[in-house]
Amino acid sequence: MTFKPGDVVTVDFPGVTGVKRRPAVVLSSTTYHANRPDVIVGLITTRTIAPGITDCVLQDWQAAGLRVASIFRSFIVTLPPSANLVCIGQLSEQDWQRVWACVKVALAEDEVI
Repeated sequence: MTFKPGDVVTVDFPGVTGVKRRPAVVLSSTTYHANRPDVIVGLITTRTIAPGITDCVLQDWQAAGLRVASIFRSFIVTLPPSANLVCIGQLSEQDWQRVWACVKVALAEDEVI
């Protein structure tokens, strides 16, 4: 399956305490997918208490296929096809723009090295 940026997927996600099936958002571009077999995703969590500067509350979480109110967290990983990604929805344009702004902050887009 070909994924698009902003797709909401469920995936076997590596975490601090092991692997857990959870939702994530596809961050990698269609150009990336045309040239690589893996997918770059960011974590979606239901722990909505005190989000940080690189997190954002998803406003349109139901339309994205999520069952409960959720936050995008800039916990970013590259996963192989064996991670069993299943598309469940797509972020709204508003949520995608907010997620992408968080990713840019997390990856130091504006910082000079």
